[in-house]
Amino acid sequence: MGASSSTEQVPIDQREVESSAASTGALPMLQRAFAKLSNSETKAIPIRSLQQCFSLAFESSIEAPGMPKCFPALLAHVGPSMVELFFVAENKEVSWVEFVRGYIKCCGRMSASISLKTLFRVFAATLTEVGGTVNLKLVTEDIDGKLSGGFMASHVLMLLWMCWIMSMNSKNLDLFKETNLCLPDINNLLFSAVMSCTDGSINSCLEDQNILAMEIQLQAEKLCMWAMKTVPHLPNCFTQFVNARLQKFATLEEVLESSSLSKSTISLTEDGNTCLLTHGMAWAIALTLGSPLSENILNACFSDNGDKLDENLLYRSSLHGKGLNRFWSHVEGYHGPLMMLISGSSDESDNVGIKVQKWIIGALTQQGFENKDLFYGTSGSLYAISPIFDVFSPSGKEKNFVYSHLHPTGKLYEANPKPVGIGFGGTLGNERIFVDEDFARVSLRHHAVDKTYQPGSLIPNQGFLAFEASILEVEVWGLGGKAAKEQQVSYKNREQLFTEQRRQVDLKTFASWDDSPEKMMMGMVSDPNKVQREER
Repeated sequence: MGASSSTEQVPIDQREVESSAASTGALPMLQRAFAKLSNSETKAIPIRSLQQCFSLAFESSIEAPGMPKCFPALLAHVGPSMVELFFVAENKEVSWVEFVRGYIKCCGRMSASISLKTLFRVFAATLTEVGGTVNLKLVTEDIDGKLSGGFMASHVLMLLWMCWIMSMNSKNLDLFKETNLCLPDINNLLFSAVMSCTDGSINSCLEDQNILAMEIQLQAEKLCMWAMKTVPHLPNCFTQFVNARLQKFATLEEVLESSSLSKSTISLTEDGNTCLLTHGMAWAIALTLGSPLSENILNACFSDNGDKLDENLLYRSSLHGKGLNRFWSHVEGYHGPLMMLISGSSDESDNVGIKVQKWIIGALTQQGFENKDLFYGTSGSLYAISPIFDVFSPSGKEKNFVYSHLHPTGKLYEANPKPVGIGFGGTLGNERIFVDEDFARVSLRHHAVDKTYQPGSLIPNQGFLAFEASILEVEVWGLGGKAAKEQQVSYKNREQLFTEQRRQVDLKTFASWDDSPEKMMMGMVSDPNKVQREER
């Protein structure tokens, strides 16, 4: 096996691959997995065992609107294609050195572009195995060489779905054990990729078009650039899947146990989910974030525990009531990352007439909301979520991340009153996003007014001029985990206790009628101008 004794002469190539694997921290896991998967006599892994290790075969039908017929077969061939691409076999067996070398090709230390190209190669090889036609190849033999060719829109959709399944299968969320498992609606990601790779040359009203039927080839290099900018953690779906499967087999007693997924039908419907943060949107946002935020948003959205889902959903305007005061009563005291989603509608003119356009935008804050008349915050991101997905990370030029201001208490007049509402980016009075105090209207401004977040359109066909739109729904999700929620509960209990104490006046603390507050008030009412001597 791979763990050679000190008395043996270790070949140079074995030392090199073991050193590379050790740098990733995966060498002990690889040794255990190899011991379970390998043949005790030949000291090598049979090809069939390695293919089963990475198998994504379903035992039941898969249903999804617009799903290509070859997609179920594509999943079943992921394992064989991976083994053929990365693991060199001799006599239908993989030695320890080739096993470790294959792992390094999949999950070794590499740049983001190489990780993406590795993922693209896996998908292209698998699609070719099931009879699909894909025009993708490396221009040079170097793994970091330029890619030529590209994908069709249907290929991108299958690639994203494959990454979704890999990601969910490695998260230990038990999603594949449910009877009704839903593949997410990821059209916003598909539309984003198509718009980016075609340089906006097609109509941005993609929801009115059958994008899968359009004969448009998306260049592989442009698709790679889109992924690195918009969903930089997409390759992690593949590497996490490989690590999770090897870790699983490293701890199994029965190596050849079936690795096919549970007997369940997959559909695109999300029964009972009426939240703005759907499974597809949560996954898309998670692809822009690193750990632990990506884990927290997935756990928040995919919890099968209804109480835990309600715990993570701090505020929802249709449930808790519209308005800044209602909003504040549910988010105050939460000191952790928050995701605010705003669903709105605006009028859009075309050749036919005026059309109502619905969209969803979002803002991620790294800390809770505070009642201030100035911008604050250390980091954050803005999101165009639907119908086209995009992320606008900090630009590093300014730090006007969040503005949240309630009506000041105890002040009757202000010469220059500060805006009352919630804003993101821009400057006071010219926020990039501003929600009024009634949660009825949201103002959106061009990115030219904002130096805090990266430039880009928050909604399709957003012009240069600022405009107001109607708010349909507002949601705030807590991403700080259990500790942040417990801290908020403690804060609210403490504030409730202080409020009750302030309401109570114990008359027994006053020695006589002359010292009581009632006599003082009656004296002020009867003769408010009477001069009273102060005793010293």
